[in-house]
Amino acid sequence: MIRIAGLGLVALSLAACSGQSETMGAAQAAGVTGAAAAPGVSAATVAFVPAGGDLSPKDPIVVKASGGTLQAVTVTNPQTGNSVKGDLSPDKTTWTSNDRLRYGATYQVVATAVNQAGAATEQRGEVRTLKPSGVATPSLFQSASGDFGVGLIIGLKFDHDITDKATAEKSFKVTSSPAQDGGWYWVSKREAHFRPKDYWKAGSNVKLETTTFGMPIGGGVYGGQDVSATYKVHDSWVAKADGKTHQIKAFHNGQLVRTAPISMGKTVDTPPRGPTPTFNGTHTVLGKEASKIMDSCTYGVCKGDPGYYSAPENWNVRISADGEYLHENLKTVGVQGSDNVSNGCLNMNTENAKWFFDNFNVGDVVEITNSGGPQLTINNGHGDWAISWAAWQAGSALHG
Repeated sequence: MIRIAGLGLVALSLAACSGQSETMGAAQAAGVTGAAAAPGVSAATVAFVPAGGDLSPKDPIVVKASGGTLQAVTVTNPQTGNSVKGDLSPDKTTWTSNDRLRYGATYQVVATAVNQAGAATEQRGEVRTLKPSGVATPSLFQSASGDFGVGLIIGLKFDHDITDKATAEKSFKVTSSPAQDGGWYWVSKREAHFRPKDYWKAGSNVKLETTTFGMPIGGGVYGGQDVSATYKVHDSWVAKADGKTHQIKAFHNGQLVRTAPISMGKTVDTPPRGPTPTFNGTHTVLGKEASKIMDSCTYGVCKGDPGYYSAPENWNVRISADGEYLHENLKTVGVQGSDNVSNGCLNMNTENAKWFFDNFNVGDVVEITNSGGPQLTINNGHGDWAISWAAWQAGSALHG
């Protein structure tokens, strides 16, 4: 039987605020002799740790008993009505929460401890978690559905600016099997990408995970809920397109398996539109569409403007955010292999376009040289591979 009585017999070390406790032996409460009244038997004490200040939601709520064992611990978030789960140590002297806590929450704690004579002590109190000025929640730059080519770029996007990039970056973890050298590059205050020094090895498994939750990452902002993903890398598919030879060569696991004539973006002024050269540099496949209306209005040349076009195209493999594709174009078959006349895409005949559509998938690589165009940039799809390894390393907050 638990009896409740006099204050001051229980020690309290409570994060964020004070609590209250009551304890009494059975003899004091009911006028009978009890173990708690035996000479030299002290009441059990209960403490919540750590003491003082608001608790980071990354850290657990801990309840400790001294001079006895814990009989029961209940932790509740009154804002949600949810109970917090926890584990009791084998010796029943420590209870540790194992649920994810919330920012800016107040948890009600009720703990009961029993001393060696069987008398119970109940301790009540509150534990508050810190309330940051902002919570930066990460999302995946590349979803993990399906498998990917060796040019896979992974990374994180945050919904708040990260002012302490170095601290945030330390909480990012990428592991691969087999192991490969790689590094992070901050594209902006909110976005960081990861890639290996060289293309991923075919058959790799790559895992990305964060431990940013509960961590201060600058300017009063803390990390939001963590994310993780595992990526599967398939066989190596790499295409090499040359604007001088007007050919594209496809390599499967390093072996040449197809050569096809192409026409890239035009590099000379051909009215009513000026030059539209294809971007130089390493592209990766972003997606595919069996049929698509190619409409110049998507980049500002709309109906009624000189050079406007809207035409259905088949077997479209997208390789940049700017609208570059590998696709069929029957109007340019006559100059494929000899001249660059397209609006930036890599034109092919039906057979070759269908073959690339069937074999190249997200993350597969298309290296473009001698196009006469500018270098592909990192914000134009997955232009990360166009950055030298030295420059990539300099883009890390830890090594730059």
